[in-house]
Amino acid sequence: MVRNVMEFFRNLPPKKCAECGDNIEEQHECYGIVCDRCLRHVSE
Repeated sequence: MVRNVMEFFRNLPPKKCAECGDNIEEQHECYGIVCDRCLRHVSE
């Protein structure tokens, strides 16, 4: 069992973009899998 929920989230590895593989600068528990740069590129 996890003793401290905050410790759990601090220890998560950085999230990677599904398109380019770069680290995503956001909260790791977020559901997004594509970085802002790739997301803008797709929508153009």
